[in-house]
Amino acid sequence: MGGVIAVSGRDTSFAHLIDERKKWYNNRRLITLNAWIMLLLITSSTNGYDGSMMNGLQSLSQWEVAFNNPSGGKLGLLNAIQNIGSLAGYPFAPYMSDGIGRRKTVFFGATIMCVATAIQTASQSVGMFIGARFLIGFGLTFAANAAPMLVTEISYPTYRAPLTSLYNSLWYSGSIIAAWTTYGTFKINSTWAWRLPSLLQGLPSILQFALILFAPESPRWLIRNGRETEALKTLAYYHADGNEQDPLVLYEFEEIKAAIEYDRTVASNVGWKSLVTTPGNRKRMRIIVALAFFSQWSGNGLVSYYLSKVFNQIGITGSGTQLLINGILQIWNLGWAVFASFMVNRLGRRFLFLLSASLMTLFYMAQAICFAEYSEHGHAAAGHSVIAFIFLFYAAYDIAFTPLIVSYTVEILPYNIRAKGFNVFNFVISVTLIFNQYVNPIALDALSWKYYVCLWTLLCSEFFSQRSCLARIRLLARCRIHFSVVLPR
Repeated sequence: MGGVIAVSGRDTSFAHLIDERKKWYNNRRLITLNAWIMLLLITSSTNGYDGSMMNGLQSLSQWEVAFNNPSGGKLGLLNAIQNIGSLAGYPFAPYMSDGIGRRKTVFFGATIMCVATAIQTASQSVGMFIGARFLIGFGLTFAANAAPMLVTEISYPTYRAPLTSLYNSLWYSGSIIAAWTTYGTFKINSTWAWRLPSLLQGLPSILQFALILFAPESPRWLIRNGRETEALKTLAYYHADGNEQDPLVLYEFEEIKAAIEYDRTVASNVGWKSLVTTPGNRKRMRIIVALAFFSQWSGNGLVSYYLSKVFNQIGITGSGTQLLINGILQIWNLGWAVFASFMVNRLGRRFLFLLSASLMTLFYMAQAICFAEYSEHGHAAAGHSVIAFIFLFYAAYDIAFTPLIVSYTVEILPYNIRAKGFNVFNFVISVTLIFNQYVNPIALDALSWKYYVCLWTLLCSEFFSQRSCLARIRLLARCRIHFSVVLPR
């Protein structure tokens, strides 16, 4: 198996080479490096902003009037079109990430999203709005393919796993801004009530467009493309204060060279077929596809995109109240997701996944019971209890599925198939999201609380499937590769 990337400093054979006195807050070069990494991490904020913005817009009468009160399939299309745009970019994103480099691929995606958010803000018709959202999804595919890989490939070893886990956790930073922006604009008596949130969606992309080409390029990509001197300088500058003879830098440099040489000679077939040609890669792909599917079909899709419809069915109909709860929920989510990101190395991946799945199953069952009680008997307390269990459900979701699905996917993929494997992961997420976004409003209207029971049944089967899937993760984690670098728990 080829080069693993996200490792805990104390779990590797080069732990003794790391300067224990060097922390992210007391070393100028590490502070600079982590600032560049934050620029990459906010790629996820664009995606999180979109989901929360669309939730908020559905509570704005100004938006509903502008787009003729969309519902059912039309509302599903408005939500799903961004992920349809993402699908269009998937055939090209991994080739661009491997071809022109991680930085330029992020720049390309950010450029498209800047243009698309301008069109979205200026939309004069539902068709123009849908077209702009398609372009946002298309551009996001390129940035989201390259950014988390670059985070992993330039991070200082001791911070690699937490920082990569933060990538998906910062989905909620975007959702918080969107939720509170729509809460702040719902009293604007003009189309700027929805245009302003649409405009602010482009902020992360504007920052990346302006700055990303000044960030460091991946040393692995540089070495892969014969630019070893640049790679060594990059590692030395950020990991050892410019000392190219530092033992840690030399170890990382030689490990990367050996891993890439291994990929070229022993595992030289790097086409799409290589994802399934070996038993190890087939296990990886089963895990990746399962995680991508579970991440969107754990019952979270209802609240993520159709919170206002859920609220309407439990008697909470005021726009201000809906938007306020949405804003508080996003802050709650971010807190749990960031907390879990820093617990990854301490508690382990397997434990977090199983804990998350079991608690989600419990809290979703409670939501279904309370929803049914309100629908059948009209008890206000039951409707309010649904809100409490939504918060508890999301805390359970956030301790594993928010921080780990991206970081673990990137962790278990060797360099030679990393871009393609991560592309498959994103593709499965988009396909399941599109289906989710189309089906949820229709099913909720038709089945009401009974739809919760359907999703709870799926959660139960997911929990038992996950136990089997995570057993495979544990087997992969025990596999050692060259230079004794090991996969995380």
